Amino acid sequence: MRRTRSAQNGRVHPGNGPAREDRRAEDPAEAVAGRLALHRARPPRTLHAGRLALTVVSLTWLRELNPDEFANLCARRPGTARATRFRGPRASVRRLERIAGDLAVGRAVQSWHARHAHRRVSTRDIRVDTLRSGLRSGKPFVSLPVGVSLSHSGDFAVAACGPGIVGVDLERNRPVGPCLASLLALDDSLGEGVTGRRLRTMSLPLRWACKEAVLKYFGFGLRFDPREVQLTGWRPDNRFTWTPGSSLAAYTPRLGEEVEHWAYDDLDGYCLALVWRRTYGS
Repeated sequence: MRRTRSAQNGRVHPGNGPAREDRRAEDPAEAVAGRLALHRARPPRTLHAGRLALTVVSLTWLRELNPDEFANLCARRPGTARATRFRGPRASVRRLERIAGDLAVGRAVQSWHARHAHRRVSTRDIRVDTLRSGLRSGKPFVSLPVGVSLSHSGDFAVAACGPGIVGVDLERNRPVGPCLASLLALDDSLGEGVTGRRLRTMSLPLRWACKEAVLKYFGFGLRFDPREVQLTGWRPDNRFTWTPGSSLAAYTPRLGEEVEHWAYDDLDGYCLALVWRRTYGS
C-alpha cells in the first residue's frame, strides 16, 4: 500500500488533514511577500513566517470539489457551533465563505502545532467560535492556547495562527471610492521626508488592510473609526508603524517590541496586513 506523508512532512490530500506546508527558509520579513501565492484552483496551503502560520483557502477550489470530496471536507473541518447550518446545497457564497474560514483556521492551527508544539492536533480537538458579546464580539478564537484571526476577500479566506494575539486582513487591490479614500488619507504632518514619501506609495487598499488588521488584533473590528489607526511609517522590509487616535488609545495598551506589524502590497492582485504578538497573552 502506498503510504502518505504526515502533516509534519507537509503532504496532504484535499479535505484530509492540514494544508500543505512550505518549509523553506523563513525570514519573517520576506516569507510572506516571497511565498504567499493566491491561486484560485490551488488546494489549501500553509506557509510559516517566524512563529506565525498562515493558511489560504480558495472558494473556487471548494466549488470545484466533487460532492463526495466536499462532504468529506465538511465532515473533517474543525468543530463549530454553526456546523448544522452547512447542510444542503453549497451554492451560497456566504456558506462557502464560512466553510473556507473554518477550514483555514483549523488548518493554520494544525500546522502551527505540528511545527512549533511538535504534535499532531486532530480537527476533533479544535473548536472554532467567536466572542458573543462586548466590544470584542465577533473576534474568532479556538479551543487551544493559540491566537487566531481570519479575513475574507474576493475568492479567498486567509487565517493566521500564532503563539499570541493575531490580527490579519486581506484586501483586493482595486479602485477605492472617494468616501473611503477620505478615511484612508494620511496625516499632513508626515511631510515630504522619506517616511512620508514611502507611506504615500502604499496603495489605498493596503492602508485599509493595515488599519483593519490593527483593529482585529485588539478584537474591535470596525467598531472604531479606521481613522483612529494613524499610519506613521512603512519600511522597505514590509514592517509598518502606527499610532492610536484619542478614542482608540483609551482601550489599547502600549505595544512593545513583542508585537510585529507587517504590510504586503500586490500579492497576486491582493494586499495583506498582519499584526501579531510573538508570545501568548494579552
